Amino acid sequence: MSLYLIGDVQGCDQALGRLLERVDFSPSRDRLIVLGDLVNRGPQSLAVLRRLMALGNAAACLLGNHDLHLLAMSQGARKPQRDDTLNDILHAPERAALIDWLRRRPLALRERGVLMVHAGVLPQWTAAQALSLAAEVEAVLSGSDWSGFMHRMYGSQPDQWQDDLQGAARLRVIVNALTRLRFCSVDGRMEFATKDRAADGAPPGYVPWFDVPGRRTARDVIAFGHWSALGWLEGRPELISLDTGCVWGGFLSAVRLGADAHERELIQVRCAQSRRPGAGV
Repeated sequence: MSLYLIGDVQGCDQALGRLLERVDFSPSRDRLIVLGDLVNRGPQSLAVLRRLMALGNAAACLLGNHDLHLLAMSQGARKPQRDDTLNDILHAPERAALIDWLRRRPLALRERGVLMVHAGVLPQWTAAQALSLAAEVEAVLSGSDWSGFMHRMYGSQPDQWQDDLQGAARLRVIVNALTRLRFCSVDGRMEFATKDRAADGAPPGYVPWFDVPGRRTARDVIAFGHWSALGWLEGRPELISLDTGCVWGGFLSAVRLGADAHERELIQVRCAQSRRPGAGV
């Protein structure tokens, strides 16, 4: 069985289809994990969800910030933004089934020695803690009060993890770290204003989350997306960065993992988008 990790699809179903054809993906033989941001900005978000749902247990999909945005919009907790391309989902005949499927997706996974998230991991967290904290949010999203949580989820405060955080504040920090994080301070204070810079463009007082000295996951292999300005990182075997800007005219990227976390093959297809380059939200 081959295991493939794919970065931000963002509604680019044609590119996803070509990438799956390129690797000769078989649901009966292979497994696929998409690292969040399945939808939005691209032209075929509904087709992406339909394709991934149809793969059943052969596909696992993490929640990204754009996926959470769709969930919030579906519950009236978030207004449409100018560049949204989510109306096809919100007006689909199977809207309820699509939203129900999406809200039950995980925020973090670990397979074959790789920790997988959409955006990042706070430096105070171990891999096991990241998975445990993700499960706290997943339990709420799959529960009866998930709609209410959508109305309490947004905001950038608190911007730093504390073990004694409780309630909505605790869940908000977890969500922000796993789905929005790019830069943070050495003591783990998150910065969200900077969206279109590469790793060497950190604002004063901040560094890329994966460069924080003493990060507790420094010995773990971590796969993530979310950061199109970062792209594919060379020379960092502990990092698998898979947002290569498909929706902005770049590539949709997959990594085929071997039995070992460091055994990997990069496969890419060019995306036929012509959107203005940018890192999104």
